[in-house]
Amino acid sequence: MSTATIATSIISVDPAEPDQSVMRAAGALVETGGLVAFPTESFYGLGADALDPEAIARVFEVKGRPEDKPLLVLVDSIDMAARLTTHLGAGARALMERHWPGPLTLVLEAAPSVPAGLTGSTATIGVRMPGHAVARALVRAARRPITAPSANPTAAPPPLTAAAVREYFDGRVELILDGGPTAGGVGSTIADCTVWPPRILRQGPVVLEAACG
Repeated sequence: MSTATIATSIISVDPAEPDQSVMRAAGALVETGGLVAFPTESFYGLGADALDPEAIARVFEVKGRPEDKPLLVLVDSIDMAARLTTHLGAGARALMERHWPGPLTLVLEAAPSVPAGLTGSTATIGVRMPGHAVARALVRAARRPITAPSANPTAAPPPLTAAAVREYFDGRVELILDGGPTAGGVGSTIADCTVWPPRILRQGPVVLEAACG
């Protein structure tokens, strides 16, 4: 589906206490297949319904992302994460309880309900509960997991501001939530929990040696 003629809205939100009416409207967009850019702890992300194959395809199209590169997913609870996997082991659950919300993504075996397009046909899914209030409120308002790649075309610098997102995607996404500049830096730590101890795929702010020893 072409996204070239969409009217893109930008709405300012408090990064610590986002207006709930705004978040409900953003969540409704996600529910109906829309794309919503939003601030995270590091960069602006691009949110879509993580269980809707057509919405996932839009994310890949807008970003120009290779189809074999999986999309990370945001959740608002351990229970939501558990519904996305065939097995949530005690060790992975303990890491969630210790480090969520925060910059730790755990890779788990994907449940049959998870679209193959989301996983890049790897049969695994990366999940995280965000520490940023706006990102967490968007998941809660949408009542479903949402995608969370950075809101930039593949190979372009990830955006730190809503204005940068608009430069990339004006007319291609429905909504940009402007929560002010983000901190940048490294992305979340990514730990593969399909093996144990977890294998660190990307080192970020969370160090797991003590937890996994």
